[in-house]
Amino acid sequence: MRNMKIKSDLILLLAAVIWGFAFVAQRIGMDYVGPFTYNGVRFALGTLVVLPFLFRNASKSEPLLKVSHPADRRNIVIGSLITGFLLFAGVSLQQLGLQETTAGKAGFITGLYVVFVPIVGLLFGQRSHFTMWIGAVLSVAGLYFLSMTGSFSIEHGEKLVLYCAIVFTFHVLFIAWLSPLMDSFLLAVIQFAICSLLNLLVAFSIEPVNIANIMQAWIPIAYGGVLSVGMAYTLQVVAQKTAHPTHASIILSLEAVFAVAGGWIFLHEQFTQRMLLGCVLMLAGMMVVQVKVAR
Repeated sequence: MRNMKIKSDLILLLAAVIWGFAFVAQRIGMDYVGPFTYNGVRFALGTLVVLPFLFRNASKSEPLLKVSHPADRRNIVIGSLITGFLLFAGVSLQQLGLQETTAGKAGFITGLYVVFVPIVGLLFGQRSHFTMWIGAVLSVAGLYFLSMTGSFSIEHGEKLVLYCAIVFTFHVLFIAWLSPLMDSFLLAVIQFAICSLLNLLVAFSIEPVNIANIMQAWIPIAYGGVLSVGMAYTLQVVAQKTAHPTHASIILSLEAVFAVAGGWIFLHEQFTQRMLLGCVLMLAGMMVVQVKVAR
């Protein structure tokens, strides 16, 4: 059992590494294609990666939908469509923000959704431990040191990524509602496909889309689609079957740290002591919240 938990933690760590360095791929990809083109193609690839797992589960005797009443099935369909739209909105805001901010900053600000989720849960009558408020204060203080300018205003790029974190908050809540009602890979395929379709529709409307540019960006697109969307999601699903929830949430928080490392190694992004202090405070806030929420 101990070896199994260690293996699960290592798998989750690999997922966090993949997601962290994905911020680098997202920035590099936009050297060749627009943000909506990049997201559209990478989520199409991610859909193709997850499809075999869905087909495998569909061949089993267990139903993909875990409800039988027509009204419940209709609610699942509507919820899945909303989840796909929220994913589209979140990744679009993140990708647009990455045009104006660093991969490291984007990684940490996006991670704030783990603090926002229990706060929004208050609206639905969920009780919150005092540690949630400690985590929220630490995270807000970290955001101040990381992103605020001398005029007490947040830069436009960081603001877009902050909006992204808010959207991902509601995305997580919808996932939490839908996950017990349907096969996880079916949910993944639906939301990935919707996200890809909406991004491509916007891309063909406002961006110059051509195969030559996409082929030039094939490495960051492949990383973002095959590894970040397809493989890392699958690793998370596999690992969380046996991983301790607290371990899982804390390890996945390290995505932000790897985003900073990737930006420093590959993009030569520089962090001042003030910004690093902000990162430390935000990471501390995320972990404080998750340790309590995950139990």
